[in-house]
Amino acid sequence: MNRSHLSAFVVGLIFGAGLLLAGMANPAKVLAFLDLAGPWDPSLALVMVGAIAVASAGFALTRGRNLAWSGDPIQIPGNRKLDRRLVLGSLGFGVGWGLAGFCPGPALVALGTGSLKAVIFVAAMVAGMAAFEWLERRKGA
Repeated sequence: MNRSHLSAFVVGLIFGAGLLLAGMANPAKVLAFLDLAGPWDPSLALVMVGAIAVASAGFALTRGRNLAWSGDPIQIPGNRKLDRRLVLGSLGFGVGWGLAGFCPGPALVALGTGSLKAVIFVAAMVAGMAAFEWLERRKGA
């Protein structure tokens, strides 16, 4: 196993464990966070603040570097334009998250628990990604 695969495995394992520990793989907890009019559960806001802090530290550590610890090139997107595609994609993501209580990472973690809701969500997510790729290829042709 090379460094790239090892680091991906370790980071994925830590990410999945963190999602389980934080309750992000539990749609009821996520929906309670998103329901501002009902019995709001603010605990996931702390998870998000922690994630932003860790990501900010990671970005700060990579500043001025070309290679990651694994030896892979560091690729940070340079596009900062807010366009229609970004806004509509963000809205779609948010609506899906609000309806299902899952976003992609926690859905994959919940899939490992055998949750039927996660199976349905991941199947719909894969179908949506395939439809997007198909539409992008048609648009480019």
